[in-house]
Amino acid sequence: MTPFAGLDGLLPELEWRGMLHQTTPGLPARLATGRAIAGYNGFDPSGPSLHVGHLVPIFGLLRFQRHGGRPVALVGGGTGMIGDPSGTSAERNLLDRDTLEANVAGIRSQLERFLDFSPGEGGALLVNNLDWLGEIRLIEFLRDIGKHFTIPYMLAKDSVRVRLDRGLSFTEFSYMLLQADDYEHLYRTMGVELQMGGADQWGNITAGLELIRRRSERAEGEEPAHALAYPLLLSPSGAKFGKSESGDSVWLDPERTSPFAFYQYWLNTDDRDVGGYLRWFTELDRASIEGLEAQLASAPESRAAQRALAADITARTHGADATAHAERVSAAAFSREPIRDPGVLATLHEAVAGFSFTDADLTGGAQAIAVASGAFASNGEARRTITQGGLTINDERVASPEAPVPAPIDGTWLVVRVGKKRLLVGRRKTD
Repeated sequence: MTPFAGLDGLLPELEWRGMLHQTTPGLPARLATGRAIAGYNGFDPSGPSLHVGHLVPIFGLLRFQRHGGRPVALVGGGTGMIGDPSGTSAERNLLDRDTLEANVAGIRSQLERFLDFSPGEGGALLVNNLDWLGEIRLIEFLRDIGKHFTIPYMLAKDSVRVRLDRGLSFTEFSYMLLQADDYEHLYRTMGVELQMGGADQWGNITAGLELIRRRSERAEGEEPAHALAYPLLLSPSGAKFGKSESGDSVWLDPERTSPFAFYQYWLNTDDRDVGGYLRWFTELDRASIEGLEAQLASAPESRAAQRALAADITARTHGADATAHAERVSAAAFSREPIRDPGVLATLHEAVAGFSFTDADLTGGAQAIAVASGAFASNGEARRTITQGGLTINDERVASPEAPVPAPIDGTWLVVRVGKKRLLVGRRKTD
């Protein structure tokens, strides 16, 4: 039995992991009853893939399920067509239904890596709010939902107030009411009693509670539904979570972010951030995480905490085989040992400044390959580096600019190293 087993252990676990921002007052008592409960979190289906920023709500649902709750993943097919004023300064593009359905299918497959969708009482569910929002007529919306909210109440919400000076359309202003209707619909039709989300969503979440209170029959003082908010993830190092060094989003889709690049993103975590990420994005227990933090303090150069983090989250997202390959590629890239594995070289070519070379480059000598690699701005710069002993090809030191090029590995690959830190992998053109 784990220290935090059962529904009443959910909040204590979230708290020690740093994942608990606030809850409605009655939630601890509701969880303590041990009665079955369903809870949901929303996901934007405007793209075909989730990114690492979505791991916060994903792990929230995962932990909820581990403690006996039934997770419901709501994809915002309806609300995603409008936008959310708390998350962006620009409205979103309308999606056609075919694109939306394809995006939802992709998101479902990614969530299945984290949540158990097995049939049964505790199995996860995926729902699309377009199924009910798409059927609402304007007069019904105003009569059944709009009448329960005053303009001052809506203007007081942070998600709206911060956008007023920059401009906020009525379309996005209505987002709060649509999200409130989501919660009320799930409460009424599926018995969902808990909505979870980021702290910046608290205003929208509590609007849903307000609608449920007004439209449900309940005893005086009874809370029919509840809310839980995660803190916003702000890294101590100041690095923007969810972005690579180049500023690109880090996606869960291996076609958008390769498993190797995904692994490297976590491996490159700053020492100041890794303890928090281990708590948020792995299921390692407290003792294991504190042990890794102790190793970090005593031997930071080993990067044991980062390796454990990268391996755990990459295996969950992409599987054990992809993780093992990413570890091999990473070890090869940052080792001075010769690289001879064509599979490793193919991954490095894609991920680490790959270049192409021709048979003419091969016959042109080491300097021609050096220039083809893109590492040098001119022939003169390449020549100087070679004469200073700063270039190797296939881990053989190049003695002169005219030196012959070693035979490509597996007939295809050249490994060019400039100095001690720069690695480039070339692929032979076949046409």
